[in-house]
Amino acid sequence: MSITPGRPPVPPTAAAAGRPSVIQLVFREKGALYAAYIPLLSDGGLFVPTTREYRLGEDIYLLLSLPDDPQRYPVAGKVAWITPANASGGRTQGVGVRFPADEKTRLLKLKIEEILGTSISSSKPTQTV
Repeated sequence: MSITPGRPPVPPTAAAAGRPSVIQLVFREKGALYAAYIPLLSDGGLFVPTTREYRLGEDIYLLLSLPDDPQRYPVAGKVAWITPANASGGRTQGVGVRFPADEKTRLLKLKIEEILGTSISSSKPTQTV
């Protein structure tokens, strides 16, 4: 805790301590992955439903499981947008996480797009922009 004269003590948060939050994201069905995938981000990204408050640019660490794949993929992303509680159109509260621009994540993006196949260009609504 940090104490400043004349102010109440402030407990350290995970973000203040420099540690990104860790979220396990498990996709069991291709439809759920389609609804969360963000192809508009050049390096790829995913929508993460959460009630926790984040700031744009904040680090977020995902442990990602894809349909029919026993492997878990670690992704050190950043918050690219925020859907607040009570958003218009009944949209789910959460954050859009932008993947980092590295080779390992580029391969993950290709794997997601391979799983989604032609549905990636579908006009079905998603949880993303």
